[in-house]
Amino acid sequence: MTAGGLSFAPRRDAAVLIVDDAPANLSVLRKMMTQQGYQTFVATTGERALKIARRVHPDLILLDIVMPGMDGLETCRQLKSHTATQRIPVIFMSARTDTEDVVAGFDLGAVDYLSKPLRLAEVCARVRTQLQIRVNSETQQEQAERLRTIVNNMAEGLLIIEADGRIQFTNPACDKYLGFRENELAGRTLSDLLNPLVAQEYLDYFARYAASPETAHSHGTREVIIRHRNGSSVCMDLTLTPMYLRQPLFIGLLHDITHHKQSEDALQRAAMIDPLTKIANRRHFDSFLEKEWQRSMRSGQPLSLVVLDVDHFKLYNDTLGHQAGDACLQQVAQSIASHAARQTDLAARYGGEEFVLLFAETDADAAQLLAESIRADIEALNLPHPRSLTSPWITVSIGVATIRPHQLDNTETLFVAADRAMYVAKEGGRNQVRTSAPGSHAVGAVKALVAR
Repeated sequence: MTAGGLSFAPRRDAAVLIVDDAPANLSVLRKMMTQQGYQTFVATTGERALKIARRVHPDLILLDIVMPGMDGLETCRQLKSHTATQRIPVIFMSARTDTEDVVAGFDLGAVDYLSKPLRLAEVCARVRTQLQIRVNSETQQEQAERLRTIVNNMAEGLLIIEADGRIQFTNPACDKYLGFRENELAGRTLSDLLNPLVAQEYLDYFARYAASPETAHSHGTREVIIRHRNGSSVCMDLTLTPMYLRQPLFIGLLHDITHHKQSEDALQRAAMIDPLTKIANRRHFDSFLEKEWQRSMRSGQPLSLVVLDVDHFKLYNDTLGHQAGDACLQQVAQSIASHAARQTDLAARYGGEEFVLLFAETDADAAQLLAESIRADIEALNLPHPRSLTSPWITVSIGVATIRPHQLDNTETLFVAADRAMYVAKEGGRNQVRTSAPGSHAVGAVKALVAR
């Protein structure tokens, strides 16, 4: 189709409403819009135009200003005040071309102003331009709405962070994870959520990126502890991706790994706990001993080991059965564990009816007193042992060894000494404590060298 010698590629499904009280103008404009492929509606009054606009939602309105009754200016004002029609672009048509008239039209929200008499080719061009702008605007709005919907329904928390660490935006998942209301996090900083040292690491990275985006490496994903609004800590994976628009911004994605960490911690704890007695197992004890051994070597403080064995336990099992035997070991274990009160103490089931306790920074006299207290407490449980040759109750034999380890010593030295003391207790009649002082290979070696 052509108008005034010009060819056009119109939007075929666009709808145009023409509002003019002059039949001749309406006829010419209607014919031209139809030729351009537009669906065309007409109205001769402002009141009629409002009804049509609210019913058919045209893509554009050509609106005469001077009309009887409701003029074009009032018609436009009412169009823009109604939610169903406020976004429809309006092009005014008028012979009133004074600056103040044109300005009044634009102040009311018009997108263009055509002077009469109309030049048809110009009308077509301006209509086409405004329809294309509307299409582009709607496309952008649809894309923005689609993106907003995606962001708002993401399972991961999303933050937009400025280069100074200020939080610009958070999505609902982020707010929910951290216990904040909508928009409550906006304006806060990373330091409000993260450990100060971790927050500073991110701020340093932001500064490097802002100074030289092309050389800054991607920060990637790391596990962080984030402060919940209620003061608790939440374990999360934080992935940061830089985004440079008018200013450097950083997209943060939060993935809640609290449940994963709880499961992981539970598995680790399970691997270190004896399933029957619920105290530490041999694997945990050996690892703990090695750590405290190294610490003792650095500090020069004494390390004491207590080894104990339930007296005549095979006879107990044979007499009362394994179920009773398990219950007995559980009670003995809890009594023993109650004496490992410090973080540097540990009680463990080492195998069968054998238990061990480690006391760091504890000399021989203190260790012997602790061992005697353990022995007495177990006897005071008054667990009947009908076939015991030692006592009518469950009792234990205890060996104690204390050492100040040196580089040439090893943990086996301490165990051998404690085991020997325990067997001395058994041979001495059981239900008693015996001590042993392990010889230090390191000290012995030095003395041997000096003697030469």
